[in-house]
Amino acid sequence: MLIDPTRRPPSTPSSTGLALLAGLLVGAVTNVLQGVLPDALQAVSNSGSVWSAAAFAAGALVRVRGLPAVLAGTATEIGAVVGYYAYAGLVRDGVGDLTYPLFWLALALVAGPVFGTAGAWWRTGEGWRRPTGPALLGGVFGMDALWYEFVLRYHGDAVAYGVVAVLVPLLLGRTARDRLVGLATGLVLSVLAVLALGLLAELPALLSG
Repeated sequence: MLIDPTRRPPSTPSSTGLALLAGLLVGAVTNVLQGVLPDALQAVSNSGSVWSAAAFAAGALVRVRGLPAVLAGTATEIGAVVGYYAYAGLVRDGVGDLTYPLFWLALALVAGPVFGTAGAWWRTGEGWRRPTGPALLGGVFGMDALWYEFVLRYHGDAVAYGVVAVLVPLLLGRTARDRLVGLATGLVLSVLAVLALGLLAELPALLSG
């Protein structure tokens, strides 16, 4: 395990608060990047997988499975949504219809616990949990790869996301078996996630209509 037994994990309130602040920063930065990045890199600043990676990192940094990781991941995702739309409201052209902010906030309440836990599993998990953490993160990038390729038809962005989806389990896996299991599991999760995304994508329009 990658844990220093002599170093105490941060307390749950402090780790949650820091995760919230980090999420606010991530959300604001992704909004800023939308205005400065070239078209070829716009997908980096307009992707839920980037926010999911932040929640994964928060769970990994907490180094404690269970409630602390769940709260850290959730706080990061909520902060990202609030930071993104707060910047849009204060600096850019406004938030507009609240349907989309509320939609992303609802998704944050689901994705935050999942990816916060995934990060903690990768950092401290044993057995099946250890490769499952990177598989979940790789799966969400794989989801974006499939979405950009088959729905949005942005081949270059799809390739970039696909490369990240493969690299995540390869780089985070600690053994050859972990890497193979992570790749295979991530592929399955990518397909399942993109099917779920297709259903979720219809909700804002239905709710606003």
